[in-house]
Amino acid sequence: MPSSRIAILSLFAGVGLVADLGLVSCGGGKQVNATNSAAAATPVSVAVTKATRKPMQQHLTVSSELVPYQEIDVYAKESGYVTKLNVDYGTHVKKGDIMAVLEIPEMAQTINADKAAIQAADEQVGRLAKLSDSVKARLVPLQEYYKRLDTVSRQNPGLVVQQEVDDAQGRALTAQADVDAAEVNVEAAKSQAEQARAKLARDEVLYDYRNVKAEFDGVVTQRYANYGTLMQAGTSSSTNVLPLVRLSEDDVFRLVIPVEESYVRFIHVGDPVSVEIPSLSRSFAGKIARFSEEVAEATRTMHTEVQVMNDKERDLKPGLYANATIGLQQKNDALAIPLQAVDRAGDRVSVDVVDSSGEIETRNLTTGIETADDVEVLTGVKEGDMVIVGDRSGLKPGQTVTPKVVAVSEYKDQP
Repeated sequence: MPSSRIAILSLFAGVGLVADLGLVSCGGGKQVNATNSAAAATPVSVAVTKATRKPMQQHLTVSSELVPYQEIDVYAKESGYVTKLNVDYGTHVKKGDIMAVLEIPEMAQTINADKAAIQAADEQVGRLAKLSDSVKARLVPLQEYYKRLDTVSRQNPGLVVQQEVDDAQGRALTAQADVDAAEVNVEAAKSQAEQARAKLARDEVLYDYRNVKAEFDGVVTQRYANYGTLMQAGTSSSTNVLPLVRLSEDDVFRLVIPVEESYVRFIHVGDPVSVEIPSLSRSFAGKIARFSEEVAEATRTMHTEVQVMNDKERDLKPGLYANATIGLQQKNDALAIPLQAVDRAGDRVSVDVVDSSGEIETRNLTTGIETADDVEVLTGVKEGDMVIVGDRSGLKPGQTVTPKVVAVSEYKDQP
């Protein structure tokens, strides 16, 4: 075969091969594009949960320390030496129990002097009373004698000399003045006797202060004195006055908590409070006992006190760390969605919802009660709406997705 013909046949064969390769290449490209389009048309599956109605209650938990309902430093009312000490650290006492006895010799001498003064005053009253009786006895005949002379003088003028009548009247008036003076002296002596008795009663009260007593039921948390310690009177103006002990009431405790301004309107006296003591792994029932009704300008909080009763074993101790949980507001039929479904940007609160056509819609919310897991929706979502939970970083409004209803617990711990 001529070489020119062979060359022409080879050229056509090459062109055919190239054409075949081009057709194969174009066909493969169309298949890849079709696959990508199909993949793009498949909606993304997203986890959703439905907005439902449920009971909700908002709580406020504040940490604080237990402090005694009452706590005082016990001082001596009168100065004296400690001769008996009946308490020590941790001693439980009842109201009126004698915690210590002081020796006050000066007061003992004063008591004896008061008794002697009362005896002398009583004797003086007796003497003056007898003198008054004697004067009264002399007064009666003098008055009778004057009356008889005066009667005779009036009935028989000139029978009795007027001078004699006047003398009798003078003696009777003098005796009456003596009686009045004697009675005044008797009353003065009685008054002195009463003053002496009052002084004795006062000094006996002061002397009884040698017995230092508990003012209420409690426990001794500090002891400052020992046997023989000279206790100065607590009424002294000296700054070096030493107390005997510190007494704390241990059947009732206070929890002082600062309540934020936004929660003040929910605080009421008598509201129950759950008091958790982490170190005891126990909870105690408490109640709001009082609050200041004033928001502090510096902290924007209100001073609130929770009262907690101790148990019979006295497990609660001053200074224990406690968590007080207060119920603020409660609704029995609140429309709620998971807290993790909510997005916050400044004052704007929103949620992503999958609508009836399967598209993502971002809605602004007005919220109410908020708990650790849920938030109440006032406006923006209706009951039964499907809100997206979990990671929403790759989603955007208007995107078509396939909703998959899941339990919120599956996504609760995910970022």
